[in-house]
Amino acid sequence: MIRERLEALRELMKKRGITAYLVPTADYHESEYVGEHFKERAYITGFTGSAGTAVITLSDAGLWTDGRYFVQAAKQLEDTTITLYRRGEEGVPTILEYLEGHLGEGDCLGFDGRCVNGKWGRQLEELVQRKHVSLHVSEDLIDEIWEDRPPLSKEPAWILDTGYSGMSTAGKLASVRDNMEKQGADVHLLSSLCDIAWILNLRGNDIIYVPVVLSYLVLTREECFLFVQKEAVGERVMQYLTENGVQVRAYEDFYDYAAALKDRRILLDSGIVNYRILSSISGCNQLVDAMNPEELFRAVKNPIELSNCRAAHEKDAVAMCRFMYWLKQNIGKQEITELSAAEYLQRLRAQQEGFLDLSFETISAYGEHGAIVHYAATAETNVPLHPEGLFLVDSGGHYLEGTTDITRTFALGPLTEQMKADYTRVLRSNLALMNAVFLYGCTGRNLDILAREPLWEAGLDYKHGTGHGVGYILNVHEGPNAFRWQRRGEETALEEGMITTDEPGLYLEGQYGIRLENELACRCGKKNEYGQFMYFENLTFVPFDLDAVDADQMTDREREWLNQYHRSVYTTVSPYLTEDELAWLQEATREI
Repeated sequence: MIRERLEALRELMKKRGITAYLVPTADYHESEYVGEHFKERAYITGFTGSAGTAVITLSDAGLWTDGRYFVQAAKQLEDTTITLYRRGEEGVPTILEYLEGHLGEGDCLGFDGRCVNGKWGRQLEELVQRKHVSLHVSEDLIDEIWEDRPPLSKEPAWILDTGYSGMSTAGKLASVRDNMEKQGADVHLLSSLCDIAWILNLRGNDIIYVPVVLSYLVLTREECFLFVQKEAVGERVMQYLTENGVQVRAYEDFYDYAAALKDRRILLDSGIVNYRILSSISGCNQLVDAMNPEELFRAVKNPIELSNCRAAHEKDAVAMCRFMYWLKQNIGKQEITELSAAEYLQRLRAQQEGFLDLSFETISAYGEHGAIVHYAATAETNVPLHPEGLFLVDSGGHYLEGTTDITRTFALGPLTEQMKADYTRVLRSNLALMNAVFLYGCTGRNLDILAREPLWEAGLDYKHGTGHGVGYILNVHEGPNAFRWQRRGEETALEEGMITTDEPGLYLEGQYGIRLENELACRCGKKNEYGQFMYFENLTFVPFDLDAVDADQMTDREREWLNQYHRSVYTTVSPYLTEDELAWLQEATREI
């Protein structure tokens, strides 16, 4: 089927005179996850991971993805004729380097200009100019061959009350306008769906697990325009927008608005605004190309949001502890599969008041599947769990009080000494970062080594970041905060109120995977002549599986960290459990 789709695309490319066609994982808004309508890369390659870019030429095809997906992509690309390019690995060309080598004078590079961000589009522009190659960016060629393509989502928007958001839309608009004034901008163009949702205190359902509304926003010193599909705006939302001075326009009219701007100073982020938008802006305007101010505003949770997040994590901990109890009590006694375990956990979360949805597709990975960092069980890959080995579950939920993300790896029965040694290294990594104390001004890159050192000292590593920012009923992954030693470009200091995950791991292909993840809120500690010290408040209260721990590998300090953590787990969760669950929790949080 993939070969047939590639052939159909190549026939269309020949008719258009296109030599190479680029297909990213993207919608018109540079969203990390995309709706069904936008899954063109998955359609043309068969690779279903959330990150990757395909390049199809008339004779070859390649798929670039990162270390989270190497194992998955290799399996899904079998027999497709598509070559896997492991991004970041030694000797692997970048997409630009590949195009440099495959495009010659007179050739043509094609892509949908709405699905490539402006910054990348400019880089591709420079490449084709240097190579004397033309660009074809006005058509979506995949749309021409995708006969049963899902329609564009038009789900209704809903209002997030200030009791949950902690700040009114009027207050947020004023904050953004203050930032515009500081940067000398009189127009702000926004295509980031999470930024728009944050400003307007609106949520929706246009991307699965990411409660946003397909839209664009324009903010001037005096006016605000929301470009959105009419089906998304009901009577109550329309009244709410009108009360906040927001004028509603048709979703597709945004491009004409941007093209009509003259002699303005425009604030935008070319890494998010798509290439067609950026290209349509007249040269008589001045661009302030910078990170959207909303990104930092929403990353720093206000006191109400932080308080709400604590409540969300408490609810989530109850669901997760009940899941762990159920798993431990029933493994080997009843049939449990990867899919049935994920479904049971979802039911437990749904029982919690204020639950809205999962925050991402649950990773329920037994045995060797745990080594696939972003594994998603399907009917074809689903396997039963046995009372032995390791079972990795990475999951989370959206509640009215906030968003959760937690990973635990469980011992389902006997483990090898190597498994226990590896689990304990990952646990030590998690605890080291959780208990960090640092001076204000440090970024995530400064602290990443704390989590990697227990693995690096054994010659081990993991091919993903140690942690990411977490949205508030938005994308579970957000910036600018992250723990990642290989991060490039300008970095932002860790601020009080930022929530970041702590999730080191270890993955042995064909054997097992281990990941342990908590969420940490950055807080201000003591201040003295050396500066402002910072620390992390742990938000996640679920036991680490002591059945997988080799305490002899841990220092006295590390054992005390673990014991302190488990005492806080017991204190937080015990009031909500049954007598049998409570007895189990006492044992699960015992001191070592």
